[in-house]
Amino acid sequence: MNGNKRPLSVTILGCVYLAVGTIGFAYHFTELLAFQHDVVWEELVRLLAIICGAFMLRGHNWARWVALAWITCHVILSAFHAFSEFAVHCLFCAVIAWILFRPEAARYFRGARVEPA
Repeated sequence: MNGNKRPLSVTILGCVYLAVGTIGFAYHFTELLAFQHDVVWEELVRLLAIICGAFMLRGHNWARWVALAWITCHVILSAFHAFSEFAVHCLFCAVIAWILFRPEAARYFRGARVEPA
């Protein structure tokens, strides 16, 4: 964890990732218990969202990159569906990238640095 104050936008985004992952995981958990093969991969993706959200809140730089990769995969998958779904995922991806790579977010994820004497 770093000494920089976490930007509100990163806090909100981290909580959104936690909520989306947790709600999706809980909602589909009964399908996992029924041993439906495809659900295993979907639940792992939801766990990844939970992990990203938790570690973004803790200021880990790798978590913002994985979170961006997570939504980028959704953009790629939605390209094979309706155009409106693709457009919405593209918008989400752009907003998430903007939130995670603004200067104050970059400072937060960079963490406290000790300058050499």
